[in-house]
Amino acid sequence: MKNISSYLTASIIGVASSIIAIQFVKQGKEVKISHVENYPAGQVYTIKNSGEVVPLNFKDVSKKVMDAVVHIKSSQTVHQTVRTPQYHDPFRDFFQDDFFDDFFGHRRFRAQPKQKQVPQTKVGTGSGVIVNENGYIITNNHVIDNADDIEVTLHDNRTFKATVVGTDPSTDLALIQIKEEGLPIVPLINSDEIEVGEWVLAVGNPFNLNSTVTAGIVSAKGRNINILKDKSAIESFIQTDAAINPGNSGGALVNLQGGLVGINTAIASPTGSYAGYGFAVPSNIVNKVVEDLLKYGVVQRGYLGVMIRGVDGNLAEEKELDITEGVYVDSLMENSAAKKGGLKIGDVITHVDDKLVKTAPELQELIGRHRPGDNVKIKVNRDGKEKELSVKLRNAEGNSDLTEVEKDEVLRKLGAEFEELEKSEAKKLKIKGGIKIKQLKPGLLQRQTKIREGFIITKISGKNVKSKEDISEILKEHNGGVMLEGVYEKLPGKHYYAFGID
Repeated sequence: MKNISSYLTASIIGVASSIIAIQFVKQGKEVKISHVENYPAGQVYTIKNSGEVVPLNFKDVSKKVMDAVVHIKSSQTVHQTVRTPQYHDPFRDFFQDDFFDDFFGHRRFRAQPKQKQVPQTKVGTGSGVIVNENGYIITNNHVIDNADDIEVTLHDNRTFKATVVGTDPSTDLALIQIKEEGLPIVPLINSDEIEVGEWVLAVGNPFNLNSTVTAGIVSAKGRNINILKDKSAIESFIQTDAAINPGNSGGALVNLQGGLVGINTAIASPTGSYAGYGFAVPSNIVNKVVEDLLKYGVVQRGYLGVMIRGVDGNLAEEKELDITEGVYVDSLMENSAAKKGGLKIGDVITHVDDKLVKTAPELQELIGRHRPGDNVKIKVNRDGKEKELSVKLRNAEGNSDLTEVEKDEVLRKLGAEFEELEKSEAKKLKIKGGIKIKQLKPGLLQRQTKIREGFIITKISGKNVKSKEDISEILKEHNGGVMLEGVYEKLPGKHYYAFGID
């Protein structure tokens, strides 16, 4: 009974309050809402590596970096095969009988479908980062791959044509240059020092929305997502949850001090747009690629020459290993740096130059920073005991020589590495001689034809070819269309490829 009285009292007070409030409004009184400008919002803080507590502020670093991130538009002319429509015959359509065709002879006059090559322009966009005040810009190889024209737009809307200094498909990086000086840059930092959980900003041009900045943290390091198709691909990406979308490719991933952590390259998404995971090439790999392209014109990559697997609990149990982290050596290639340096099948690589190695991508990254001829310290776990080895890295051919850049401008423009055909091989193929395409690189052949590695060029526009000098001499005096004639070792008949040269 006492409780019921309490509820009645509360109800009466509530009703009375409502009536007073309604009367207050009826009398024309209004509730005043105040607006306070520049109200101090709650500040978020972060702790620097030195232990100093500082406000978390993205404004200054955004202003600093945006001037050095550019928009890139690449254009490529492709020839698409188009079939002309078949001739329409209303007389035959009316009778729908082959007898009338045969009798009146309409089949003799009906035009057959024809094919013709129609030029079309493909346009792609992406981002780039100025890394040198004299116009050198790093971007992704897939942004400018096979481009006939590259246009760079700076943050202040100035536009320049760019030339390709060099590319590295194995890391999906490319270095281009515009003719301008005194440009703002983003300095590279040591990406080994970046830690998971650290704040980073992604700066680029997603969906052609220029100068877009997103924030997030480093989610993981040493990620391999099997996105690069090059046979020597190095994937040891920095993973971030900063929003990265199409158009961000080639843009900057920076820390709160404005240092370049990596070059944004890929996203993991079921839709093709941001879904929480973005990946960047670490700045230490970027630095190596830029240095090589500027100094040698080509990336000089050192190889161990091993087949490897990352160690986990299952492998450790299968192989009876004492450790569950590192890189297991499955096999050694003949004439490899690893075999020469004393590595054995069953070794678990744990350190490279005193840097801890936990996964296969980390090992690939650390070795990929070196050139053929470099000596590296490899620490392995062998039968439960640690052993340190000194290994002199080799190139893909199995020696310690640096790769030479093709000096002939014409051959370099074709984009191929050539080798002369042995007389015994020519005799076997029943040809007088020729030049074999040993390796295809970005250039005219790859861009304009479907030619494959191993093709043996016997003639160019009807003229016999027996040496690289023959190719150069013929093409130097040639303008317009070029016809390559040749054979493949394991395919029957002659094959022809046409392309245009300026």
